[in-house]
Amino acid sequence: MNLHNKINSKTLSIVLGGGAGTRLYPLTKDRSKPAVPIAGKYRLIDIPISNCLNSGLNRIFVLTQFNSASLNRHVSNSFRFDHFSQGFVDILAAEQTKDSTSWFQGTADAVRRSIRNFSFQEFDYILILSGDQLYSMDLQKLIQQHEDKKADVTIATIPVHASLAPAFGIMKVNKQNVIERFVEKPAPEILPNWQSDLEEKYINEDKNYLASMGIYVFNRKVLYDMLNENPDATDFGKEIIPKSLKTKKNVYSFLYDGYWEDIGDIKAFFEANLALTKSLPDFNLYDAEDPIFTNPRLLPPSKMFGTIFDETIVAEGSFIHAKSIKNSIIGIRSRIGYNTVIEDCYIMGNDYYQTIEEIRALPPDKIMGIGSNCKLKNVIADKHVFIGDNVEIIGDDSLEDMQTDNYVIRKGIIVLMKRAKIPSGTKIGLIEK
Repeated sequence: MNLHNKINSKTLSIVLGGGAGTRLYPLTKDRSKPAVPIAGKYRLIDIPISNCLNSGLNRIFVLTQFNSASLNRHVSNSFRFDHFSQGFVDILAAEQTKDSTSWFQGTADAVRRSIRNFSFQEFDYILILSGDQLYSMDLQKLIQQHEDKKADVTIATIPVHASLAPAFGIMKVNKQNVIERFVEKPAPEILPNWQSDLEEKYINEDKNYLASMGIYVFNRKVLYDMLNENPDATDFGKEIIPKSLKTKKNVYSFLYDGYWEDIGDIKAFFEANLALTKSLPDFNLYDAEDPIFTNPRLLPPSKMFGTIFDETIVAEGSFIHAKSIKNSIIGIRSRIGYNTVIEDCYIMGNDYYQTIEEIRALPPDKIMGIGSNCKLKNVIADKHVFIGDNVEIIGDDSLEDMQTDNYVIRKGIIVLMKRAKIPSGTKIGLIEK
């Protein structure tokens, strides 16, 4: 049995579907956070599942709750295994039982109430992953360290600067990688007490703190015991992990040295996506050894007509007549009209096409996509938007947060809601005079 098969036979992977995702609203208005599209053709849930599959871990449960229909459909369509494989990606949705009639109350509560659905599986370790982070990690190394150290719990950590530390759970780690103490979102004035012994290269970058990535490995019995002994504990980061330290468990840090982005709010989501358009991005979409798996849609190639592109990703199945597109992502089945200018935007595209007959018969603002002679900057356009001709939508940091029936402004970014209808001639945001 090779190393991958050995680790896989011992490990069960649990991907947490997340809560309501309010900080990503309105992208989470009709879908769960892990179902939000990224990079024009994937969804956030594809990242942790792909990390598992690329690491030889193919027994995966996804725990879902809020607005989970599109997530369930995507996972079912994307991750299928043949009849001769022991692999699976199964959805476990929140459900009412005789013991509980409420929703999942947190990450630990979700796992506790789902145990009965996966306890029949054979495994020694349980790997718990978040469904809303952007990273590429060899999870084999994480689990192998857990096994080598004979750990009870292992937490993946990443070095961060003092300016970011107050936003995370911070670990105090010794030179043997043992976690001695943990604090959730420490105040800036107490940060000097929470520096860990790190390598010189991190210290030179002023990264003196180890933040939890929300990725955990538990021994099976340890996890079961901790959930049973703490029946009121609902969250891993805030409750279960601190309690594991108090009960003298062998809790280790696995230091991760690569790119990792917690997609926390609209600004972080927007910046993480546009960063993918750079010539050498920190997150590699084109890694042949560790690809990102998703729904194989078998779409036709995109068509472009006289458009100037600069640092832009264009997904398949699109029709683009724009004048220019810069530093942007154009999602699947996008339609962009003549002489339109797009800069610093994420256009998510569409899940279906209108017919040729509909497009010929309908006025510009009834045709799905972006019309002619438009200008968009600092915009996220969710799927199935209807933007007419001569529309200007310009986001800017000077704009105040606000919400209408068709769009939301958050931190200077204008987010067009799913199925938003923007009539021809509309001006939104910072309009140039």
